Amino acid sequence: MRFEFATATRIVFGEGAASTLPELVRSFGARPLAVTGASTKRLKWLISALEAKTFAVPGEPTVDLVREGAQRAQKASCDVVVSVGGGSAIDAGKAIAIIATNGGEPLDFLEVVGKGRALVNPPLPFIAAPTTAGTGSEVTRNAVLGVAKHGIKASLRSPLMLPRVALVDPELTYALPPAVTAFTGLDALTQLIEPYVSSRANPLVDAICLDGIGRVSGALHRACHDAADRDARRDMALASLFGGLALANSGLGVVHGFAAPLGGSFQAPHGALCAALLPHGMAANLAALRAREPQHPALERYAVIARLLTRRNDASAEDGVDWVRTLCDELHVPALRAWGVSEADVPGIVEKAARASSMQANPLSLTSEELLAVITAAR
Repeated sequence: MRFEFATATRIVFGEGAASTLPELVRSFGARPLAVTGASTKRLKWLISALEAKTFAVPGEPTVDLVREGAQRAQKASCDVVVSVGGGSAIDAGKAIAIIATNGGEPLDFLEVVGKGRALVNPPLPFIAAPTTAGTGSEVTRNAVLGVAKHGIKASLRSPLMLPRVALVDPELTYALPPAVTAFTGLDALTQLIEPYVSSRANPLVDAICLDGIGRVSGALHRACHDAADRDARRDMALASLFGGLALANSGLGVVHGFAAPLGGSFQAPHGALCAALLPHGMAANLAALRAREPQHPALERYAVIARLLTRRNDASAEDGVDWVRTLCDELHVPALRAWGVSEADVPGIVEKAARASSMQANPLSLTSEELLAVITAAR
């Protein structure tokens, strides 16, 4: 057995932890750049306390936006970058921090559709404070960026990109509306399930995934229907953090394999795409495993997931798929067609998904026909 586990230098978790963020930032530099989401009204107190230059990320981050942000950081002589926002703001901040010190174009370093050059220079010190409970980007070593001309999202990736501090304060998620809570929460669940059944699974990630899946089972529905449920918000913040730790060290699978080309071609939140795809990706993997590799350990892992989700000791792997499908229905997760995905788009998406980096850790290789069935069911 051989594996590696890497994460942020320091993780700070707890209600009220955000009050320490200005002091943390000042310990790394005197001229911070604060990368935020499009709306900062509810975070005005925190942004003001940071006394930082600000850079807003209006949607999913792109290579063009990161280029602009890096230029802003260089022009202002910023010496530390802090992201306060959802996964988009955090990924953008990570990318800005390292492009600012390595120069060149983001595409020079991007995988899949870029030149894939190695990032050599350490980034500006980077601190992440998530305001959603979903992506876990505060503890990952990559930033997912949209590339419009290729119609895909791909990663800027390097061990150097691991944040210096990941500050996770569940109170920053209290104001999330139900739809955002649902989408981001189902993304967190996906990022716990896929690493657990991944071809790169390891015992340390297994423990994190199992704890996180159990928390989502009891907390996501409650958090969506009662924003004031502090215990549910805390459990979802932990589950999101655990999902980030897991995916960074064991990879993902078919759901994120599809999310990359879909996110690059359609104006849809990443979590919404994962939510629409999750039950169908799970079902496709189960069917393929039973048909071609009935002794594969991922089959038992899917059964363990089902027992955690349903809280029934006799649950089958398929019961877990049904539980996720029912939850998506109850949380009103829209199908992919709601985001503009047409039948004509499907062949190209399947082709791009098969090449996506996330697909490489799926428990087994899915055929084009099986991939087609996933997106057809999700559409």
